[in-house]
Amino acid sequence: MVQATTLPRNEDGISTALGILKQRFGERFHTSQSMREQHAHTTTWITNQSPDAVVFPSSTSEVAGIIEICAAHNVPVVPFGTGTSLEGHVNAPAGGISVDVSNMNRILAVNAEDLDCVVQPGVTREQLNTHLRDQGLFFPIDPGANASLGGMASTRASGTNAVRYGTMRDNVMALEAVMADATVIRTATRARKSSAGYDLTRLLVGSEGTLGLITEITLKLHGIPEAISSARCSFPTVDAACQAVIAVIQCGIPVARIELLDALTVQAVNAYSNLDLPHTPLLLLEFHGSEASVVEQSQSFGDIAEEFGASDYTATRTTEERNALWQARHDAYWATLKLRPGAQGISTDVCVPISRLAECVDKAQSRLAELGILAPIVGHVGDGNFHCLLLIDRDNPAEVAKADGFVGWLNDLAISMGGTCTGEHGIGQGKIPYLVKELGPATRYMQAIKTALDPQGIMNPGKIFVSD
Repeated sequence: MVQATTLPRNEDGISTALGILKQRFGERFHTSQSMREQHAHTTTWITNQSPDAVVFPSSTSEVAGIIEICAAHNVPVVPFGTGTSLEGHVNAPAGGISVDVSNMNRILAVNAEDLDCVVQPGVTREQLNTHLRDQGLFFPIDPGANASLGGMASTRASGTNAVRYGTMRDNVMALEAVMADATVIRTATRARKSSAGYDLTRLLVGSEGTLGLITEITLKLHGIPEAISSARCSFPTVDAACQAVIAVIQCGIPVARIELLDALTVQAVNAYSNLDLPHTPLLLLEFHGSEASVVEQSQSFGDIAEEFGASDYTATRTTEERNALWQARHDAYWATLKLRPGAQGISTDVCVPISRLAECVDKAQSRLAELGILAPIVGHVGDGNFHCLLLIDRDNPAEVAKADGFVGWLNDLAISMGGTCTGEHGIGQGKIPYLVKELGPATRYMQAIKTALDPQGIMNPGKIFVSD
């Protein structure tokens, strides 16, 4: 298990803040061990570091009140959405207060004519899309988990639709946030573009709660396409599948989704979701547009795939078949855990330029085979992003050491190819050592921004950088 760094605690300040917050929030203030552990990291192998208390605010003013108390007594503030992040983002290495925004789950406005909406941070992506469906609109960012939109903004989430619709960075128009001194700010307006001052929206998106706590989000929306077509296509090797992806992207075919499942993942998905896909690497695709354009896109992809030895190319436009395929993809994590019952899945991601994708995946598979690690690979390969799910016995030190070594090796490999150590998981605690390798002196300027905006270092300390 990765041992996360423990930071110095301010015992007197924490004790004082707990007393004030308990009096102010009553039943929305919790200090039970089970509640605190649930609000620390439980979705990966990083050590669980519990906060001293969990508070459930219902408004921006209550968030500002919490941060004002914490700032006055130098107490850490750790934002919490749904807890689905993977790199230790919600751990409390210096103790402090977990601020759970699940009660802040209102959709405040939908401006259908302008294709935007305003939501509180506790709204989940599924909740938003259910609300929008009757208006013919949808929000496209789909990281798989039913994550909160505040958490998705904080980690700059991505997902299956990113190849066409971009990431949270591209779809967040403006934010309201409470900063480290308890000041409430708005970073932008609902205008589609602006040249007014620094781009504070992009600064806060992906900052992982280390600069401020997001309390409102203005998002771009999209019209539900006239037609949607899904397809699946098997390949003899992962390399052939990746080469097909590269060709599709370079030809400018506007695929909405293009997902890779290696043979191990296909085997697991078949068993879990009762499918009968060939046990070879698979691409799942989705095309959006008019009736004519989705047919054209599908045919163009089929022609390209054939050049790379594709087989069993099947397109569907029925909602039931399409939903079954994508549900199987979203269930891939649970499906692959059953490949080794009792093992824990350790998920890691990298992203490389599309031209290096096939090489990076091939080297990763070869390295896993050398180490004897069972690790299915899936990926949002349309933008060069893929995930390895390492299935290990966490009680076996030798396996843990090999897995840890592989994660470091893969991060270094991606960086050496002009890529990044994380395409969508974020840095958190788990990938701190690789940020400097990737960006070098630029990290000093990031730290300078952190110090300027949070001089006490109370906003989600111990994340992104080696120290605060």
